[in-house]
Amino acid sequence: MARFGDFFRLIYISQVLMRNGLDELILASHLFRPVRFLKIAMPWTWLARKTGRGVRIRRTLEDLGPIFVKFGQILSTRRDLLPDDIADELAKLQDQVPPFADKLAREIITRAYGQSPDKVFKQFEATPFASASIAQVHGAVLQDGTEVIVKVLRPGILPVIKRDIRLLYTIAEKLESFWSAGKQLRPVEVVAEFEKTILDELDLMREAANASQLRRNFLNSEELYVPEVYWPYARRNVLVMERIEGIPIGNIDELKAAGIDLEKLADRGVNIFFTQVYNHSFFHADMHPGNIFVSKQGQYIAVDFGIMGTLTASDQRYLAENFLAFFNRDYRRVAQLHIDSGWVDKNTPVGEFEAAIRTVCEPIFDKPLKEISFGHLLIRLFETGRRFNMEVQPQLVLLEKTLLNIEGLGRQLNPDLDLWKSAKPFLQRWVAEQVGPRAVLRHLKENIPLWAERLPQMPNMLFDVLEQAKQGNLQMELDSKQMDDLRREIHRTSRRNFAAITGAGFIISAAVIYALDGYAKSMLGDFPVVSWMMGGLGVAILFAAWPREPD
Repeated sequence: MARFGDFFRLIYISQVLMRNGLDELILASHLFRPVRFLKIAMPWTWLARKTGRGVRIRRTLEDLGPIFVKFGQILSTRRDLLPDDIADELAKLQDQVPPFADKLAREIITRAYGQSPDKVFKQFEATPFASASIAQVHGAVLQDGTEVIVKVLRPGILPVIKRDIRLLYTIAEKLESFWSAGKQLRPVEVVAEFEKTILDELDLMREAANASQLRRNFLNSEELYVPEVYWPYARRNVLVMERIEGIPIGNIDELKAAGIDLEKLADRGVNIFFTQVYNHSFFHADMHPGNIFVSKQGQYIAVDFGIMGTLTASDQRYLAENFLAFFNRDYRRVAQLHIDSGWVDKNTPVGEFEAAIRTVCEPIFDKPLKEISFGHLLIRLFETGRRFNMEVQPQLVLLEKTLLNIEGLGRQLNPDLDLWKSAKPFLQRWVAEQVGPRAVLRHLKENIPLWAERLPQMPNMLFDVLEQAKQGNLQMELDSKQMDDLRREIHRTSRRNFAAITGAGFIISAAVIYALDGYAKSMLGDFPVVSWMMGGLGVAILFAAWPREPD
């Protein structure tokens, strides 16, 4: 149940909505259509400036405060949910808010360290040089002379966030109840994802850990530099990091004046993104221009690590195979991938879905590849899927946002940037590593230590099972279908079990002999022929025992 204080917050929100002329959107809904005539009697209708709905929504979010601004920023990347005019305006939202008092910052630091900033630091700049919705940043110098930044969490921000999150949940629930597309778009889950993201930002220890991980991933990289975290000073509400110098990525004139190759810089940005997504599965998910700088050597410098994204192997595979299928214009493959992944109902006719995807995508491919947007491909994909009741996947919200940001930055630096040229090698290499010989070898490499650890236990485990069976204590619970499946499986494998075990034994023995390289050389000469012969014999036996249909 909403708290009593939320009632007054709702009153204030209603006032802001009316002041910005958004009562028009409310009255346009099915719920309020019968009373739309009352709009004529409302004085703000006569006084409100005739501006577009996107402008009015943006101004409303700015008036409502930092939490609504940040929510609008995330929504701006969800063009699958919003009309273009609203999405374009939300993209203009800025996260600059007035700083809180210097005295409060000093009090927070004093409580965090048990002593005043003047004793913790050799020098501390009381006036912040950057301020955002969650925290503000001060300059400082450590006692050893190292220049750092001190990030201080806004005081009293958590209750404000929780209150506004509750209201967002209320709005989302109403959308699901009164809007026909509400359940399909899953607004409650979108708010839940936003809640998780913004609450994570409130823990500066988490941000410090994120920064350390990203720094380790790109250590000694010429493409991306991540500032160092000074862990002895890290607290939940205070973070101390290396102070960096660079040119803001959005300052094109200054980049040109510094002699930086903008085309190379744009390509590096794309490489950094796909390296994070497909090599590390850990990516900076707040890559707007305010968080990216460029060194005089043309190296990217990232800051603000409160929002990071990760992808599962299935998410990576879905994106890679879909992009490859898209750019090969294999629309049937795209349709089948959606059905196989469960995004679209398994009973969806593949041919109809394929035709719908083709209708949307063919006009896109009429353009040169350098003009095709990855982010807008995903958006078109979701728009098409909605016709077939495809559910939006909240776990990919951060990736979409980051991809659109990267594309925007890349095209700003180099209007002729061909993202496909940069992305294709990453996607092809990743897909190749998931199937085929390399995948098998990687799987073996990862699991051999586990097999070696458990192999000595297997005789005892087998003896225990046989002993229980002998004493009549072995119990199995199977339904009729499982019994039929088990009977077929036993029939299928009974004639090859002995051969398979024998073949595996030869291969394991060969591996052991090969591993004991020094001993094998002393006994067998410079080339361990025996190990290779045993391994070859084992492989041959396994092939002979390959599964075949029962007679």
